[in-house]
Amino acid sequence: MSNLAAQIAQTVFILGASVGVYSFVRAAQADQRFNSCQAWCQMRPNYAGRNRSVPDFQLKNMQGQMRRMSDFTGKGPVVLNFWTKTCQPCLEEMPELADMARILKKDGVTVVTVCTDEGPEAVRDTLQVVLEGQEPPFEVLFDPDGELVVEPKFGTALFPETWLIDKAGIIRARIDGNPGQRGMGWTSSIPLEVLENMQKPGSCPVDFLGGNPSGKHASLCGEDL
Repeated sequence: MSNLAAQIAQTVFILGASVGVYSFVRAAQADQRFNSCQAWCQMRPNYAGRNRSVPDFQLKNMQGQMRRMSDFTGKGPVVLNFWTKTCQPCLEEMPELADMARILKKDGVTVVTVCTDEGPEAVRDTLQVVLEGQEPPFEVLFDPDGELVVEPKFGTALFPETWLIDKAGIIRARIDGNPGQRGMGWTSSIPLEVLENMQKPGSCPVDFLGGNPSGKHASLCGEDL
């Protein structure tokens, strides 16, 4: 074989190998994206995206201390839950919300709740009953009637409503309340996997609007989810 023929053969081999490696990498990336999205696709949040920062605000907690939203962001993901004691699904999901706060504390996840009742005395007994005498393992902030934060900054009118916020303060998902239905099972595998996935680079790229996958990666959820 002449030198020219050998060089051509070598070039063809290198190009073929490069295409093979590229195809393998692309397939691996697609498979990784698919796997990272399965919990998101099953949760079907009412909203999911990456272009909205959580608004900062300040409210008093159970001890009467003023706390800012920015006190909690920047350290790890934040689960921000809005509730009121007259909302039965809110109270039904609260024990699991408390369990999740305990389970994920070691992973840097912070649970913050905002109550739209008048203040600590209005909900102290309710919390004691719902949490079986234990102190809430999460911060409870108060926004009476939702006039300062809940309605004007988040547009929330239906409880419970929960926002998942990543370490950078970006709102990644919103799960809306559902009248007559039980709240989210926060210690089930799906929300725990979503919160874990939020902390990884290149996490699920699928956006959600109204509970439906949207955007150019919507097909990762498949037609049967």
